[in-house]
Amino acid sequence: MSFISFRTQKRKRIDKKLPPHSAWGHYRVRRGPDGTAHSTSFAELGKTLVRVDDVTLAYEGREVISSLSFEIPRGAYVSVIGENGTGKSTLLGAILGLKRVRRGKIELCDLKRREIGFLAQQNEESESFPATVYEVVLTGCLSRSSCGPFITKRARDIAFANMEKVGITSLSGRSCDALSGGQRQRVMLARALCSASKLLVLDEAVTGVDSKTVADIYSLVESLNAGGMTVLSVTHDISAAVRYSSHILRLSSDGYFFGTVKDYLALDEAAVYRKTDVTDKNAKEPYGDSGFRYKGGAV
Repeated sequence: MSFISFRTQKRKRIDKKLPPHSAWGHYRVRRGPDGTAHSTSFAELGKTLVRVDDVTLAYEGREVISSLSFEIPRGAYVSVIGENGTGKSTLLGAILGLKRVRRGKIELCDLKRREIGFLAQQNEESESFPATVYEVVLTGCLSRSSCGPFITKRARDIAFANMEKVGITSLSGRSCDALSGGQRQRVMLARALCSASKLLVLDEAVTGVDSKTVADIYSLVESLNAGGMTVLSVTHDISAAVRYSSHILRLSSDGYFFGTVKDYLALDEAAVYRKTDVTDKNAKEPYGDSGFRYKGGAV
């Protein structure tokens, strides 16, 4: 191919592959966060992505996790549950490389930290950004870029694709500090998706937002997981954890549980969830576009 003919070829537009805006919460396209076909093959699903081996962690000098071991399979949806103070967020911080491991080892298997997207719960710091929605979402692409601080056409495509996914393209030029709490969390989710190519980490991401946004976030994360994205989520919403997860990690002061949702439902503490239909569409609780019953609140 000559240089001239190469330059004259049109670049394939990834936004052509996106579902229409009205499809929010309804599509199950097996695509990655940049809108392209997902690279994870079915043969790779189930292989270990993160290995936690005999890990002990401390928070403010106090040991909160001791001798914890488990493995996150590629393509899994792992929900981390447990009472406050049992080390849930500390564990996520250690996996992200933000917390020191006191003993043991956390191994990322065929995974680099720049391939991880992270979405935390809303806090005071996230309520004020002196930047537009587009600018904030675009920062999620920086870890994936090989051009340093320079913004490439591909990065802009990825940012717009993820804004389309979470339904905020109409807000792209608005300042983030002028948005509602639910809108800001959608912005931060789009930003996290720009980083996430293999693993999406959520730390109580639906806390403090409206029920419509909660339902939409759950629906999109479920769709991403169906397309091969591995999900690790800290949550107090155990009914949602049972509804969406493939595995449950239960942290407590007197021991740990890690296993499939089926194994968790066999425990005595899960009796209430065995008797509750979390997909009951006749319930009078609020719905998202995905049409499932949301039962929020700490458990």
